[in-house]
Amino acid sequence: MKKSILSLIAIVLVVLGSANFTYAAANSKDTSVTLSAIGAFSKIEAHGNVEVVVATGDNNAVTVNNNYYAESELVQVEGGVLRISSYSTEKLFVYVTATNLQTIAAYDNALVKSDGRLSLIDLQVDLYDNSYAGLNLDNYAATITVNDKAKADLTGNVEEYSLNYSHSSTVNRSELVAENAVEVVTTPYQVAPKHKHHSVEAINS
Repeated sequence: MKKSILSLIAIVLVVLGSANFTYAAANSKDTSVTLSAIGAFSKIEAHGNVEVVVATGDNNAVTVNNNYYAESELVQVEGGVLRISSYSTEKLFVYVTATNLQTIAAYDNALVKSDGRLSLIDLQVDLYDNSYAGLNLDNYAATITVNDKAKADLTGNVEEYSLNYSHSSTVNRSELVAENAVEVVTTPYQVAPKHKHHSVEAINS
């Protein structure tokens, strides 16, 4: 009987210890959460205070840092668009692997960066407000539009390259090699298309 009681106490302590460990890990800023049930998408929209790192891969996958579950944050796929937004003071970090990425759009103060070279057939990038994109490309074609006070750092190799940018924007393409390039300066300020602040319906992990 005594042995049974001691064994029961030991089991309870192990369970409690595991629960405390899990709670601590879930609340550590070094942890991340991989979202399940991510559908197919060809476009990424980034809004607000977010930093999105993008890589090409064999599977669509999205991993976010621990603070994702705040009410002001949204990561979801709808109509082939992966929408990522956060309007909290703490930046939301998201790592995206995409199999068929065709378009990136960034608004507000959103940052979009590539992890290694993005190997794509054709990529369209639209930057608005004070957003930023740092992209290393290995594409056949790339169409880059930089509006308002947005910034872009472009490197890599592109066969067909088109750039539209405003006088108020900043574009560094000194390390981008393009076979055929067309660059056009647009009006100083181009109004961004209205984008809704979508309701928070997060994909369960």
